[in-house]
Amino acid sequence: MVYAAENDPLCYPGTTVLRNRLNIEDQAELDEFELALFLTRADERIPAGRLDYAHYRAVHRHLFQDIYDWAGEVRAIRIGKGGNWFCYPEYIDQEMARIFKELADANCLRGLGIEDFAVRAAHVLAEINAVHPFREGNGRTQLTFLAMLTENAGFSFDADVLERERVLNAMIGSFAGDEAPLARLIEDIARG
Repeated sequence: MVYAAENDPLCYPGTTVLRNRLNIEDQAELDEFELALFLTRADERIPAGRLDYAHYRAVHRHLFQDIYDWAGEVRAIRIGKGGNWFCYPEYIDQEMARIFKELADANCLRGLGIEDFAVRAAHVLAEINAVHPFREGNGRTQLTFLAMLTENAGFSFDADVLERERVLNAMIGSFAGDEAPLARLIEDIARG
C-alpha cells in the first residue's frame, strides 16, 4: 500500500517514488532493489546501542543507508495509510522520546515472563507504529527492533513465525487499539 503524503520533496517530481541513491524512478524496480539492499544490511551486525531512540534511528540508518540519503532521519511531512494519519512530524521526537523513556523505565522489558513480555512489547511496537517516524522502512525497522528487544529480554526470536499477512493484520489491529493479536504474534515469536 502506498503512503498518502502531503507535498513530498523526497519524491521525484510528479511521482510518489522516493528519491534514492540509485536514481531509480520506477516504483517496482525501486521496491526490488530496496528489498535486496535491506536484506543484505539486515544480515550484517546491527549497530549496538541502548535500545533507546538514538539507537532506533541508528538501526534505520544501517538498514536503509544504501538506498536513502535521509536514512535514520525523522520525516518532515505528514503521511498516512488506509485513510489513517500517523503522528504529525512536529510531535515525532517528543512521542518517540516518551515511548523510549517508558521502555527504559521498564528495564527494556527484562525479567518478565513470556506472556507479560509479549503484551508489553506489543504496546511498545504499536506506539512506535502509530508514530511512524520515518518516511519509509518503518515496519522493517520495527521488526528488527522487536528482534533486538526480544533477545535482550532473554527470549529467542523465531523469524519463521513472521507471516506477512499475520504481521500486517496485527499491526493494523494495534493501530485501531486492539493489541491482542500483536501480543499473540510476539508470544509465538518468542517461544520459537
